[in-house]
Amino acid sequence: MSKRLASYDPSNGELLGDVQVTTKERLSVMVAQAHVAAANWRNLDAVVRGTILEMAYVCLEPHVKELAELLSREMGKDLHRATGEVGNVVYGGAYIARGAIEALRARDLGGGSLVEYAPLGVVAVISPWNYPLAMANNLILPALVAGNTVIFKPSEETPLIAERFIECLNKVLPEHVLQVVYGDSEQGKALVESNVQLIAFTGSQAAGKDIMARASGQLKRLVMELGGNDPMIVLQDANIEAAARFAVASSFENAGQMCTSTERIYVDHRIAGRFEKRVVELATEYKVGPWDMADVNIGPIINADQHSKIIEHILDAETKGARVLLGGSQQPERYIKPTVICDMTPTMRMEQEETFGPVVSISRVTSITEAIARANNSSYGLGAVVFGGTEAEAVAAQLEAGMIGINQGPGGAGDAPWVGAKQSGFGFHGSPDGHRQFAQVRVVSRQTN
Repeated sequence: MSKRLASYDPSNGELLGDVQVTTKERLSVMVAQAHVAAANWRNLDAVVRGTILEMAYVCLEPHVKELAELLSREMGKDLHRATGEVGNVVYGGAYIARGAIEALRARDLGGGSLVEYAPLGVVAVISPWNYPLAMANNLILPALVAGNTVIFKPSEETPLIAERFIECLNKVLPEHVLQVVYGDSEQGKALVESNVQLIAFTGSQAAGKDIMARASGQLKRLVMELGGNDPMIVLQDANIEAAARFAVASSFENAGQMCTSTERIYVDHRIAGRFEKRVVELATEYKVGPWDMADVNIGPIINADQHSKIIEHILDAETKGARVLLGGSQQPERYIKPTVICDMTPTMRMEQEETFGPVVSISRVTSITEAIARANNSSYGLGAVVFGGTEAEAVAAQLEAGMIGINQGPGGAGDAPWVGAKQSGFGFHGSPDGHRQFAQVRVVSRQTN
């Protein structure tokens, strides 16, 4: 009897539906089918592939409302944010496709030499639950434009939104160009070890290290984003109102379940009191509840394990002397109320680890040198932020992160790459250079008369 993977509403535990878990035998068949499909897909001109993909995304447009509600119910994100995520994926598909087509055009080096970008074969995409469409789409789309076929494994927490998304796209895409695998880490490991040429992954450091080990035997290509423990530095001459608003919005976005959420704040001791007071005032304005409740901006935590981890981090801080200005370790089931912790120290788990919940963690520092040292004292290096005036640029230049914001959030504008430093990234995606990571670079030289 085939196993089923159930999906639950994180706000109340209600069963939403289930999908059939992909067996290892079925996975082997899918990989073989993907290789057969790749032979035809790669032979199409990139512009033709892009046109087909644009048509597929147009077919998604009538389903935006349906997809947004399903995403909200399955992941817990409020409907406004879910609609934004779905809309960006659906209406931004053509933009990403065109950017990838342009990035993958052959480049003439002169003297009869060209740089070409050839398909790799079959790409495995393994994506997280916190942005179940956006993060998957950012990897799937450039892989397909590059002429690869894709086998997609969504998180076991969000299989239903993935199923519906792929089902809609496959009404247009050729057979077996895009397939989906359902299951947990067992299916993910089997996919990594299968005959795929590149693994594009977004998730934890631990899972990324396991993927790297499993991929090493065949030296498979990797593009991985491995989370963050993003620091924020607030200098003495910072705009306190702007800094406090960003700190709260970033820490609470998606219930704190975001890889570039602000996790650690180092504020100059001379302005710390005013900064902390304003942070608490702003945090009290946030409303906790299920996706369909009016004005909710902090939804449920994805599952019981993550809920327990957040409470453990808060309790650890309380035990080690932190001041709790709002919220604390006493929390309702399934939700974490807005929490503000002060006097964070390097021994606390929330300074060392990714909390991934709606918690503002603040530490007072007596010098810029101390702030920079503590900000960089992490194996993570995804994003970092500095708020300040005359010295902000110089401080930003010393931060060890792939994306740095000065008086704003990280992430960049337009087609900026999504890139992490240290153990937050291995390769990157987005931007022309990111799109090219889904292709084999070839230098072709021809004799000229």
